[in-house]
Amino acid sequence: MGNIRWQYAEHWRTTSPNGPINQFASRRAMDTFVKQLAVAGFEGLGMFAWNLMAVSAMFGSLKGYRDFLGERGINQITDIFFAMPQATRGVAPHRPETHDLIVAVLENFARASIGTDAENLVVMPTNAYNNMEPVTDEKIQILADLWNRVGKMAKGYGLKLGCHHEFWGGLRTRDQIDRFYELTDPEYVFLFIDTAQHVIAGVDPVDLYVQYHDRVSGFHFKDTKHVDVVGDYRSHPDAELVASTTPQWFHEMGVPGGLVDFPALMRALEKHQYKGWIGVEHDKVDISGSYPESTALAMWYAKNVLSKIYN
Repeated sequence: MGNIRWQYAEHWRTTSPNGPINQFASRRAMDTFVKQLAVAGFEGLGMFAWNLMAVSAMFGSLKGYRDFLGERGINQITDIFFAMPQATRGVAPHRPETHDLIVAVLENFARASIGTDAENLVVMPTNAYNNMEPVTDEKIQILADLWNRVGKMAKGYGLKLGCHHEFWGGLRTRDQIDRFYELTDPEYVFLFIDTAQHVIAGVDPVDLYVQYHDRVSGFHFKDTKHVDVVGDYRSHPDAELVASTTPQWFHEMGVPGGLVDFPALMRALEKHQYKGWIGVEHDKVDISGSYPESTALAMWYAKNVLSKIYN
């Protein structure tokens, strides 16, 4: 087994006679989805936390779903992802009075993941920037207090807490990210790098990895052709869909015009001997293409370009 293993983050949508469907439309749709991933060369699957219940209902239990995946060549559910883009009265990480509820919700998901062999609990550590601005040092300290608590809890379930920063999230700039990791405990809080999200925000993911390599718990590899230089990160209601810069922020690895330097990142991974999963994530790629096509192209690039640099 090599140092690098590839997993897919479960964004997916395809066409059908009844319109667009995802893999949860039926067991047949799930069968097609999983087989496509396995044939492309993936070994693992990253899941949204709320879908644990969906697959338990579809397959009778999480074990039933794990067996279904394994029979088709997907050997592990690698991480559980949770996000809360919009602040509500009860869920706003920058407001300390909501912390007990957030910890309780995430502990329920951590408990639900028992038996999946998941290694990471991946979270978006803030609401959308436009839901919490201005971002102050005081708010970053409040965020750090919360995620230190959650990270300690997650460790008790055998999970690493990985913080995943969106270009439209409350911790988006390099200064904000650096301040957050200064205030969090490296035993409990890790960095989960999304290559495109950082580039859009004007942050170099290669440099970010080099600085925090000993605190990186995983990756989402996807590309972008644009940097947000006009403040699209503040767009309502969804900066990934209604931005003025582009109708499509995200593309597969290897796309012409892509701004992420994946070869440089792989050389950095080799230098620091990263061992673990790399996630391929395709988010809204069907604006101009399709999830199956983008996923196959990304794995061709991973096998024929990136794996020759570091495997």
